[in-house]
Amino acid sequence: MYRVAALYKFSRILDPFKLHNELRLRLKNLSIHGTLLIGEEGINGTISSSNENLSLAIDYIKSIKGFEDLDVKLSSSDKKPFIRLKVKLKKEIVTIGDESIDPTEIVGEYVESKDWNSLIDHKDTIVIDTRNNYEFSIGTFKNSLNPKTTKFREFPKWINRQKFTPEEKKHKNIAMFCTGGIRCEKASSLMKKEGFKNVYHLKGGILKYFESVPLNKSRWEGECFVFDDRVSVKHDLSEGTYDMCHGCRMPITRDDKKSKKYIRGVACPSCFDKTSKEQKSRYMSRQKQIDLAKERNQKHMGPKEEIFN
Repeated sequence: MYRVAALYKFSRILDPFKLHNELRLRLKNLSIHGTLLIGEEGINGTISSSNENLSLAIDYIKSIKGFEDLDVKLSSSDKKPFIRLKVKLKKEIVTIGDESIDPTEIVGEYVESKDWNSLIDHKDTIVIDTRNNYEFSIGTFKNSLNPKTTKFREFPKWINRQKFTPEEKKHKNIAMFCTGGIRCEKASSLMKKEGFKNVYHLKGGILKYFESVPLNKSRWEGECFVFDDRVSVKHDLSEGTYDMCHGCRMPITRDDKKSKKYIRGVACPSCFDKTSKEQKSRYMSRQKQIDLAKERNQKHMGPKEEIFN
């Protein structure tokens, strides 16, 4: 059994390069796998271990000045969720594309999981899912808006297209959420900058909500996409029912796999008509290498997608 920690914190780092090197060395010595992003605005990532070293890694990050109250969501996985450790330097630990948006200076108001239902049930609340379209497609909160983005940096353009009135900006409650809290927190900084007065974001995100709110009181519908080999998790934080298309990195269902446009490791109904014969041939070669590695009881060291929380 592997323990998985999704974590982040917006806190100003004076020397990201130095911290990057220190964290990489410490986590490597603890045999931690996963991805951490380090930038001037803070730390973001998901890490995993099969032993108590995960707690030691979290304690070490919390010992860094400004990260004492690091936001951490724990879950588990029967299979190894990551195959290596990556610690990266980034301009933004979650990319919105506007460096003037600074969550270390101004953000909306945190909402605890226990108070979330009453906020989103309120008649004057606009609920916004700040995640990408493929994440929304497998699960979201009831009656939430879908910006239909493919990348988080598209979110500001979506807000501008909505043409919110001055009255709405002044009187409506804006309730935003994401997987682990980081994207909706940064989005709340954007909304404050755009003049919205009553801006709220779900503390700890969907994962903390799953951890804190009983299923019979939940407003969540479906499963939650996660950025590791589990693909999705259910409300009890157990591994979900989705797999991933290794051609386009999108979640796929059992029905998708029955389609004539599904080729294992190559394409799914969403991307089959969008990839060339050359691309499919390349993906087939990659899948062959993965299968050969599996036969040798090894893990193929392929590329991983970007990490969000």
